[in-house]
Amino acid sequence: MTNRYQNSIDFFNSAAKTIPMASQTFSKSYYSMPFGVAPLFLDKGKGAEVWDIDGNQYIDFMNALLAVSVGYQDEEIDNAVIAQLKSGVSFSLPHRLEHEVAEQIISLIPCAEMVRFGKNGTDATSAAVRLSRAYTGKDHLAVCGYHGWQDWYIGSTSRNLGVPDATTELTHPFSYNDIASLEAIFERHHNKIAAVILEPVNFFPPKNNFLEEVRALCDKHQAVLVFDETITGFRFNIGGAQTQFGVTPDLATFGKGMGNGYPISAITGKKEIMALMEQIFYSGTFAGETLSLAATKATINKLQTHNIPEHLHHIGSLLLDNVQKIIADTNMTNTFSLCGYPCWSLLQVTANETFSANQIKSLFIQEMLSQGILMAGTHNLSYAHKEKHIKVLANAYHHSLSVIQQAQQEDNFEKYFKGELIKDVFKVR
Repeated sequence: MTNRYQNSIDFFNSAAKTIPMASQTFSKSYYSMPFGVAPLFLDKGKGAEVWDIDGNQYIDFMNALLAVSVGYQDEEIDNAVIAQLKSGVSFSLPHRLEHEVAEQIISLIPCAEMVRFGKNGTDATSAAVRLSRAYTGKDHLAVCGYHGWQDWYIGSTSRNLGVPDATTELTHPFSYNDIASLEAIFERHHNKIAAVILEPVNFFPPKNNFLEEVRALCDKHQAVLVFDETITGFRFNIGGAQTQFGVTPDLATFGKGMGNGYPISAITGKKEIMALMEQIFYSGTFAGETLSLAATKATINKLQTHNIPEHLHHIGSLLLDNVQKIIADTNMTNTFSLCGYPCWSLLQVTANETFSANQIKSLFIQEMLSQGILMAGTHNLSYAHKEKHIKVLANAYHHSLSVIQQAQQEDNFEKYFKGELIKDVFKVR
């Protein structure tokens, strides 16, 4: 333990008495950070940097779980929010911003003909599931990736406590880039699959026309194809992964970076399916809240005018090149490897005869934090990240991998690691 994080530890001990896990989000909780040698609460952010409640400063490569796409306290976006705040936040009837932002999305996303808003990704994906069931008259689902906390999805994972068996039995996971695994679901549940919902891409690219094959299977079996673009939307391409890979789904869901940290999500797709919104029940008091809509309008404008996806590709490519070289230079290729795309990449950790993967990752996070880098394994980039930040990241990588290498050579984990190991929530990707 270290007094560098004493305020975080004290605040955690207090918050844990009133908030389960002392956090609203698993991936932001003490589960994902090595307790005692990591910050547990942040105080402020500016650009690409954040400060914890102990006053420690970091370059942030988590970016609110990919929700911050432009940067903290972006002046253009915040000014748009401030201007709207002076007119009101939530109203008794719809606000014009709902239509204006919907038109922005329709102009950019290939599948988009109508749009509805929510507050998080789970809202949008759950709406897509309900729409698909209403449209097809079928109940079963095929899923691939992470799609939120609602029963219909989370019941198919190890975090299924509290989900009825009858609900779990309707959801069937399949493997990315394994079209046979999806075909088998259609065969086992003939004429029962309402929708196939998947992340169109994650850390591994589609192979052997995988997305085209999924599209064809959905057409063959009259199932709705849903792309969960909560992460990929407005990041991989201004038109989403569906533009990048040239495969158009029936419905698509968006969230995270579309509002640069403001709480908003969207479901969009074919008019003939989306029109069923008038018959199913998908309704929320704050779905048309104007501050998030103003932020989204300004964010999308900035994503376009500054070609932010191209910037993320450039800066991410520089990151990957630097980190790959450091892994090789420190002779750690058997322990660390990289996968993903420049705009969103992952450091893979492999156990060895000395330490477990969890030990290695915990020590890695501890050492990166000591060098002023906040990350938990992925590189979540924003427009605020510049080449100078990548240089600091590279130096931190060199330090951290060298420490891990030394610990392995001495076979002495306890000498170097001073906290508590991170905890797994469940494995998705």
